[in-house]
Amino acid sequence: MAVLGLGALDQSIVATALPRIVDDLGGMAHLSWVVTAYVLASTATMPLYGKLADQYGRRPMIFTALLTFLLGSVLCGLAQNMTELIIFRAIQGLGAGGFMPLAQIIIGDIVPPAERGKRQGMVPIVFAVTSVLGPVLGGVITDAWSWHWIFYVNLPIGAAAFVIIARAMRKPVRMHAHKIDYLGSALLTGAVTAALLVLALGGTEWPWDALAIKVCGGIAVLLGLWLAFHVGRVDEPVLPPELFENRTFNIASLVMAMTFMGLMGASVFFPLFFQLVMGTSPAESGVMTVAMMVGLVASSMFNGRVLSRSGKYKMVQVMGLGVAVVAFAVLAWAMETSRGYWIIEPAIFFLGTGLGLVMPNMTIAVQNALPLARRGVGTAMLAFFRSLGGLLGVTASGAILAHQLHKHGVEAVSALGAHAATQTVEVYRHAIASVFGAGAVLLLLGLVFLLFLPELPLEGHPATVRDDQ
Repeated sequence: MAVLGLGALDQSIVATALPRIVDDLGGMAHLSWVVTAYVLASTATMPLYGKLADQYGRRPMIFTALLTFLLGSVLCGLAQNMTELIIFRAIQGLGAGGFMPLAQIIIGDIVPPAERGKRQGMVPIVFAVTSVLGPVLGGVITDAWSWHWIFYVNLPIGAAAFVIIARAMRKPVRMHAHKIDYLGSALLTGAVTAALLVLALGGTEWPWDALAIKVCGGIAVLLGLWLAFHVGRVDEPVLPPELFENRTFNIASLVMAMTFMGLMGASVFFPLFFQLVMGTSPAESGVMTVAMMVGLVASSMFNGRVLSRSGKYKMVQVMGLGVAVVAFAVLAWAMETSRGYWIIEPAIFFLGTGLGLVMPNMTIAVQNALPLARRGVGTAMLAFFRSLGGLLGVTASGAILAHQLHKHGVEAVSALGAHAATQTVEVYRHAIASVFGAGAVLLLLGLVFLLFLPELPLEGHPATVRDDQ
């Protein structure tokens, strides 16, 4: 949990300091790369950390991830221009890519499946708390000292995490002998990186018909096909084919990708809706989304207790995702029909409540369905598909918003002058509501796939009964 908090806190702190960084270093045109470089590097390395953890052990890999992240933090603090900062943020991301999968893998190793719900439920709680604390700390540190210290502050926190991990992980986890698939690792990293560049920058930094999009897309397809051919011809491929023969893993990956595609694609527009349509200040718009974090924390704590007692992970997920679908639909309706906070805020709360019942249990289901030799790579791939779904959602929602704004003629309306302010707000209202409507559809599809998830007995829990797979 210490390294999870470190990575999550870093992302939210940096977002607050971006304006000050631009004032100091310049390079406004490349500002998005400060975030994009980190996300691309961390997402691309997730599958590799899982495979290497299965081979070399959890402890060496978590130390490697932590040290790489801290090195990147020091370099970011020393950056003298925007180019250096972007490169050093990528180094940070190379380390941060191991935090989420390795933390969940370690929980799966040291906690019995029947008790795993309480520990996995702490993961969304950590992200919820840091998402609230991060912007506050980022503002205080930047104002009191400088933006450099938002990176240096990672050092004492990382040192504490290093000591905690060293003391807590003295007992080694039994590993299985593996060979290193160097070519497969290179193909996987190259294909993922090229695909993520298209998803992250397409339609924003790069027009969809740009040569860079075509080149990266072609590279992603070529390396992906080569990887598919490669994994079937080596003894220990970086992506074991039998992993994708596991029904639980396949359905879980699909559900998480669909869920985060809808969630991230729509929730990124919460601040825009509150500020532009509802007329709140930036600070107030941040407070408006706290309800989702409160719901997430409450349901995660409740979920752990239910799983420990019942040993069942599927029904709670179905209920949670069902609640999230309804909450998303209510939000889309409330935005479209100009409803007030008294409807929007409860819907945001229940959205968080529903998601808190889904995310921890899905990791437990996958770990429970895989043997120890595949638990690391399976957990990491689940985290990867979740992040990939989020990137797809953000890209697709941006395209939907742009299409709706063009369809309703926001540029023509805005050109009418001050008297068109109300019409402009209405155009944005309908466009953002369309994004949330699409998010509701994606979550509904995820719910349909979730119904086919097998309910396997949790190891060590006498109350579980195996369903037919």
